[in-house]
Amino acid sequence: MKEYIHYIGCDDETLDLFESQYALPEGMCYNSYLVESQKIAIIDSVDARKSAEWLLNVRNSLYGHKPDYLVLQHVEPDHSGSVNAFLATYPDTIIVCTAKAETMLSQFGIRPNHVQTVKENDVLNLGDVTLRFTMAPMVHWPEVMMTYCPEAEILFSADAFGKFGVYHADEDDWACEARRYYFNIVGKYGTPVSLVLKKLSALSIKAICPLHGPVLENEKLEEAVRLYNIWSKYEVETKGVLVAHASIHGNTAKAAEELAEMLRQRGVGKVAVTDLCRDDMAEAIEDAFRMDKMVVCASSYDNNVFPPMHLFLWKLQQKAYQNRTVGIVENGSWAPSAGREMKALLETMKDVRILEPTVTIRSSLNEESRQNLEKLADALTT
Repeated sequence: MKEYIHYIGCDDETLDLFESQYALPEGMCYNSYLVESQKIAIIDSVDARKSAEWLLNVRNSLYGHKPDYLVLQHVEPDHSGSVNAFLATYPDTIIVCTAKAETMLSQFGIRPNHVQTVKENDVLNLGDVTLRFTMAPMVHWPEVMMTYCPEAEILFSADAFGKFGVYHADEDDWACEARRYYFNIVGKYGTPVSLVLKKLSALSIKAICPLHGPVLENEKLEEAVRLYNIWSKYEVETKGVLVAHASIHGNTAKAAEELAEMLRQRGVGKVAVTDLCRDDMAEAIEDAFRMDKMVVCASSYDNNVFPPMHLFLWKLQQKAYQNRTVGIVENGSWAPSAGREMKALLETMKDVRILEPTVTIRSSLNEESRQNLEKLADALTT
């Protein structure tokens, strides 16, 4: 970044769950930036868990000066949680945010002395450096905006282009945790993301500075934009099949593994198998959106479907899963019901093609049900 833009964010290596639901093997970072000219602007705060560290970073970067502005791009607590602590130290700082964000500040107990609201293409003049604002509603909250510094050709992108993990985690593999982050946090809002990408395409951008994850430059920036264009349009990133199973006693899981092997034998390049009872559900969501085909395999339960599968399909529904082909495998010892319930959930999703017929297993695979699995494998590869 330019000499007048400084990173002042924090890592939280002890946080185990993001939004109290997404596993964080390596913790999480909360990014914040200081832009220095004749006037000084700080872009975003951090989670309250890291207030003391962040305020020390702010003080050390100010060298005795006072900040003029705190640009609040997003008021979710992981980015606004330290605003009150900041204002207690720098009470004359002007909060710069959208009008929608201003209406939400009091909900988070934020009562600044000075607020300046901005709208599309408004410019904040810091002297030799300016900041221009782009509205980004529903990426992924309604009050979100992004900030562009034309002199540095840097975009501060709010939660867009973020990822799970600390600041320097997996620098050479941005996509893996960025994909899991996108589809579980932002993924429902593909249309707003596409609209913002279209607006941003007119800008010359040399670096993207998100609120989570590393600064993106050069080839990493180009790859991130390429993937966001795919993800936001619900297009297929990888040709392949996700086999997701929810098995009570293991027989449904065995059938899922056999089906996966049948697909590999037929030349499917990417076959992923996930145990919805034990594996990371967020990663299963990621794989479902990444690939063009999926098979859901589940036991019947209380005249319905085994709850881990119901939760998985409900989450896909909530995240706007669409434009995919899905096969169904059900298991039931006396009154199979899982197939019916899975199909009903899938039918609520846009442009999801359900392969027929449903493969039914009675307790465990036999010659007939194994032959039907072979037929399903054929249907998935033709």
